Amino acid sequence: MVKRSLTALEPLQRTNYVYGSSPIYAWITILLTWLASLLPWREWEGAPDILILVLAFWCVQQVRGVGLTSAVIFGLLMDVHDATVMGGHALSYVLVIFGALVFRRRMAQFGFVSQMLQMLPVFFLAPFPSHLLNAWLQGAWGGWTWLLSGLITGVMWIVADLILKLPLRPVDDNETLN
Repeated sequence: MVKRSLTALEPLQRTNYVYGSSPIYAWITILLTWLASLLPWREWEGAPDILILVLAFWCVQQVRGVGLTSAVIFGLLMDVHDATVMGGHALSYVLVIFGALVFRRRMAQFGFVSQMLQMLPVFFLAPFPSHLLNAWLQGAWGGWTWLLSGLITGVMWIVADLILKLPLRPVDDNETLN
């Protein structure tokens, strides 16, 4: 009698696909997202921060040049645009990118829903130090509506994955070795 187990179940042909992301395409999407972030729709306290979403997405995809430095630069640009305390957005952006860098290797093994579940706490908790600093400087707590923004931004990871990977074709690992 032959023992059968689940480990014996393997596909006939195993192909692992890696999405080849072009740095030019990634930076074009980042710059277009930054321009969209300058529009007045962001005045609503619960509006998602799509700029940090796209920066974190490309950081997880290991695009060259997307990291902590780009987070600081775009965070400072958003601070200047919003006329807020200098470094507030930059601090939040750096914390999100740091979380993305910490989870990057593990997230590569999962699908986009699992990636969203891993990034959701990062998007949810990263703005807290910035809002705490603003409350201390203003002398009053601004409320908890900013938590809605982190929740919506985290859930939008799925949308970002679907939209940003749309023009990228899967590359077989065997093709990359040649």
